[in-house]
Amino acid sequence: MNLDLARSGDLLQALLPEVVLTAAGLAVLLVTAWRHRTATDLRIAAWVTLVGLAAAAAAAWWLWWRTARATGAPAMIALDDFRFVADWLFLGIAGLTVLVSFDYLEREQLLAPEYYVLLLFATLGMMLMVGGDDLMVVFLGLELMSVSVYALAGINRHSAAAAEAALKYFLLGAFASGFLLYGIALVYGATAATNLTQIGIQVRTLGLEHSPMLSIGLGLLLVGFGFKVAAVPFHMWAPDVYDGSPTPVAGFMATGVKAAAFAALFRVLAEAFAGVATWQAIVWWLAVATMVAGNLIALAQRTVKRMLAYSSIAHAGYLLVAVAVGTSAGSAALLFYLVAYALMTLSAFALLAAKGRDGERDVLIDDLGGLSQRRPWLAGALAICMLSLLGFPGTAGFIGKWYILVAATATGHLLLAAILVLTSVVSAGYYLPVIMAMYMKPEPSEQAHAGMRLGRLGGAVVAVSVAGLLFFGIRPNRLLDLAKTSSEGFGAAPAVTAPAPAPPTPTSTGR
Repeated sequence: MNLDLARSGDLLQALLPEVVLTAAGLAVLLVTAWRHRTATDLRIAAWVTLVGLAAAAAAAWWLWWRTARATGAPAMIALDDFRFVADWLFLGIAGLTVLVSFDYLEREQLLAPEYYVLLLFATLGMMLMVGGDDLMVVFLGLELMSVSVYALAGINRHSAAAAEAALKYFLLGAFASGFLLYGIALVYGATAATNLTQIGIQVRTLGLEHSPMLSIGLGLLLVGFGFKVAAVPFHMWAPDVYDGSPTPVAGFMATGVKAAAFAALFRVLAEAFAGVATWQAIVWWLAVATMVAGNLIALAQRTVKRMLAYSSIAHAGYLLVAVAVGTSAGSAALLFYLVAYALMTLSAFALLAAKGRDGERDVLIDDLGGLSQRRPWLAGALAICMLSLLGFPGTAGFIGKWYILVAATATGHLLLAAILVLTSVVSAGYYLPVIMAMYMKPEPSEQAHAGMRLGRLGGAVVAVSVAGLLFFGIRPNRLLDLAKTSSEGFGAAPAVTAPAPAPPTPTSTGR
């Protein structure tokens, strides 16, 4: 199905998933204005939200099934499989977050149905980010997502930690948005375009690979995206924000926000700056710093929530390796790992939400002692999540890291692949103690796990996630084939062999 995006009717079809999700957000907003006082009102808003997410996923599937493609001049919206697969990922993460939030919000007395409105608009922003084929659309999507997540972080108005998390996130996010917007301005000044395809054409035809203005603009873009993916040294907000936010929100930020930022970053670099060699060196060093710092600092954490926060920083480093590769194989590995990471992280945060109270900030690793005797199924699920995060064979986390390693070594990033392996070994120092505490240590007290309750819907989320981790760890072919198909539109970036004492010096070979 060919769509001419210069025509309003075809453009509306191209934006059908986003239009459906916007309508769902407005519907939930009306429900919230009408009923917002009791737990029943909260559940009604949640069910309407789930219906809206399912309808948007169906719309994305319809475009994918009809092989929708854009014709004519480059437009502001991308129509490719990469966008559709990423949309399914975002909508799936949002749906799982809603299911985990059912019992959690009632238990914590957070009777705020606008929670689901913010969740829908944050997801809409993610879809615009990855679907935007123009830097201005990417920026608008990022801001829509960011403003919604700022409010979600502070949704618990009775918690000082949540208010602190929201304020920190807002202030630092505003600075990051400023860097991003200034970078867009400089890129426009160098190329006279904001469309990603047109920027790539201008860079190749005008020989702008070494333009100082373009290089500075690209650097500022990487600063803005580096903040959103929590890459070192732009990561300092993440532990405090995750720690102070309600646990389902922290899981949503660690998975959905990160996935959207990585998908948008890869599209921007692959489409607009494939001929610019400098970004690979920058991403190379960002990946190394993020993997090393994230894993080493996580070793010192004693609370489960902060450990998971620094773990998410370490995993951002692994994903940056796939971005640094810059090829279609790297894109496929990125998508596969994002799916695996979303499953294992969401279920880990869901299990943490069942264990703690009042934000789960005080749950220590030692507090999980004896969980295998009291709650064997929950302990088993958490153990599988930890093993998958570690990259243990037989889990989706292992397969995801393997694909990233294959993509990295195939393009000559041998040192980067070696650092990924070594830092993954280091991560055993904070993932395995969680399993040891559950299976090898006694309970801190007789009533330590008495109030641990996941709820039916939360239990379904964990069960589906764990089953997915095991299934994709044994039979990853279908998901990988889908990721490969969605990445075929991205050309190969220059191959780089990174020397040990200095950053790599990429050699441009074109797209």
